[in-house]
Amino acid sequence: MAVDKSEVRVRGMFAEIAPRYDFMNHFLSLGTDVYWRWRTVRKVRPQGHAPILDLCTGTGDLALAFRKASTNGTAVVGADFCHPMLVLGHDKARRREVSGVTFVEADAQRLPFPDDMFQIVSVAFGLRNVTDTDQGLREMLRVCQRGGRIAVLEFSMPTLQPFRFAYGFYFRHILPKIGQLLARNQQEAYDYLPASVGEFPQGEALAARMRAAGASQVNYYPLTLGVATLYVGVK
Repeated sequence: MAVDKSEVRVRGMFAEIAPRYDFMNHFLSLGTDVYWRWRTVRKVRPQGHAPILDLCTGTGDLALAFRKASTNGTAVVGADFCHPMLVLGHDKARRREVSGVTFVEADAQRLPFPDDMFQIVSVAFGLRNVTDTDQGLREMLRVCQRGGRIAVLEFSMPTLQPFRFAYGFYFRHILPKIGQLLARNQQEAYDYLPASVGEFPQGEALAARMRAAGASQVNYYPLTLGVATLYVGVK
């Protein structure tokens, strides 16, 4: 049975786990998610003065990382269609005294931005939650400037044995139980996680989808033995 990625289900699920979202990300990844975002910003460095858009921004970690990496006051927009996540992101930016980051409630499939606006359009661990992946990619390319870059950071399954087997067992059977125990929710968000990753294209399959949406020079970089993968393309 296909994973239910309807907008109502996904929005409700993330609204429910929002208060524990940051803690669970850091705990279940043993803090590696921080490194993955750091690698993304290092690989796709801000250039010039055009703004940056981070889609499915959640509580804004990647948006804040891009802002921190900017040396010339580049504005960053964090967009998400889950309002409770945006509230937490706004509060996080205020606590850290980070200015220049704006949080906007928006659906990745119907972005309220003009064509060719952003130098970088990124999404971290969110593209697989978009109901129509290809429409999400087309919107990323639409609002990206010509010559600008899109970056997709997403979970993937390792290929190297025996790590693939051990990680697969943890990811499918242990992580969901820990997640549901620590972040009790009615939507079974941590059962959804491995199911959605299992269905989502990875490696060359996702790179091909990016090319079909209009990206060129698409490359992908496995991180932490393939637990996550960073995809980068140019408009």
